[in-house]
Amino acid sequence: MIVNFKTKIKEFKKGLYLVPTPIGNLNDITLRALETLKKSDFILCEDTRVSKNLLNKYEIYAELISNHKFNEKKNLSKIIHILKKGQIVSMISDAGTPNISDPGNLLVKECVKNEIEIIPLPGPSAVTTALSASGFSDKFFFYGFFPEKKNEILKILETSKKLDSSLIFFISAKKINKIIPYIKKEFSGRKILICREMSKLYEEFIRLDIDELKVFEKNLKGELTIVISEKLNKKNSLELSESDKRTIKKMISKLSIKEITNLIHQNNPVSKKIIYKYCVDIKNED
Repeated sequence: MIVNFKTKIKEFKKGLYLVPTPIGNLNDITLRALETLKKSDFILCEDTRVSKNLLNKYEIYAELISNHKFNEKKNLSKIIHILKKGQIVSMISDAGTPNISDPGNLLVKECVKNEIEIIPLPGPSAVTTALSASGFSDKFFFYGFFPEKKNEILKILETSKKLDSSLIFFISAKKINKIIPYIKKEFSGRKILICREMSKLYEEFIRLDIDELKVFEKNLKGELTIVISEKLNKKNSLELSESDKRTIKKMISKLSIKEITNLIHQNNPVSKKIIYKYCVDIKNED
């Protein structure tokens, strides 16, 4: 497929172009992105094999430079030298906007240090695509990929749960079951949207209350974008009144914990979880 268009830009600026690429469907690329890539002397690719699928489709034959997290530091001096010679360099990732949970930050910092112009293009992003479909608050916190170690995961979740905004994370489908128990523990009362294969043939949006979230029995593939809602259930932050506590103490020897929980919860803004826990604590004291 060949796309023909005329640019209104008389001359391209010299510098580093950050060019977003489709997160799935190759037709989602912008005309300006194609124009920029066609004008580039070099294109930095996270994985040249992946990038060639897009570039060959649109007959773009600039010289490719492999630039991923394992070699980006080694590449710095070479790329800065190319840019200082006045050549046009574009950076793309395998999918989405470069430098967002992808390689690129080191190069951008080096360009700033060397006063080399950086030209970011707007375009596809899994973050905003997922958020737009969520129905959650448009005020959001984006973390990126979850860390590997359990204590680091718990630290991130413990910190982020205090934010009353949508929360967006990336995660490998192979690791989602490992994360689910932590999410259920820290975000009870919220909702979740799990986005899989966005804009691709098997695109899927899984919407659940977090309290109903279960580990997946079948193995998922690819990378997932998950969106956790803002705090929806304000009653979870409330505490039992002293009057409620006295009532519970009177009933604890006469009724079951489940019965007491249901009775107190009627016309009471406090969550069942808090009521139940208090009943258990009182029972254990006896």
